[in-house]
Amino acid sequence: MAKGKFVAYYRVSTVRQGASGLGLEAQQDAVRAHLNGGNWQLVTEVVEVESGKRNDRPKLAEALRLCRLHGATLIIAKLDRLARNVAFISNLMESGVDFIAVDFPQANRLTVHVLAAVAEHEREMIAARTKAALQAAKARGTKLGGDRGNFSTIQGMGPAASAAVRAAKALEKASLVGPIARELQARGASLRTIAAELTSRSIPAPRGGQWSAVQIKRVLDRS
Repeated sequence: MAKGKFVAYYRVSTVRQGASGLGLEAQQDAVRAHLNGGNWQLVTEVVEVESGKRNDRPKLAEALRLCRLHGATLIIAKLDRLARNVAFISNLMESGVDFIAVDFPQANRLTVHVLAAVAEHEREMIAARTKAALQAAKARGTKLGGDRGNFSTIQGMGPAASAAVRAAKALEKASLVGPIARELQARGASLRTIAAELTSRSIPAPRGGQWSAVQIKRVLDRS
């Protein structure tokens, strides 16, 4: 049962999402459902329109300042709303502000720091493997370059490089979704239930659309 003061922090990735409420309403509903009951006060709600890859988030800084000012706890709907970056998490640690993630209430400042370190390590490994695959393709005479975002270009790198890029993307997805899936599994959720839960949280599947039990199993195996 929630007690004390809270400052809610919501992040949406685009201006369109912020204006339409797409994604924002789900976060607000999750926070309010978590706080339902008990003696609590929601001091304010702060909304950030920002990319998750950037660390200079003025609205988050404002939310942390308000937490310190009111002696409040920062509350977020989803743990992935905080950047998966050790430097960013370190700044949160230094702020001295406690926080709650609704989808991972057992998390504390130490566990989130560990998760951030693991995620950053995974990204570095993925980048290294992708770079090695591209270098191998280049050594075989495969012409690289062009539109890097075009899948046909990736296919043109050769089977090994193309497979490496796909595998890297799958591993990255697993490193981001894995902690959530493992937490739900630890609570006794089946693969099908986890898939439905991720879909309800608007977390896109590897190829878009809804998650399946098979995809969840792959994520758990990779993570």
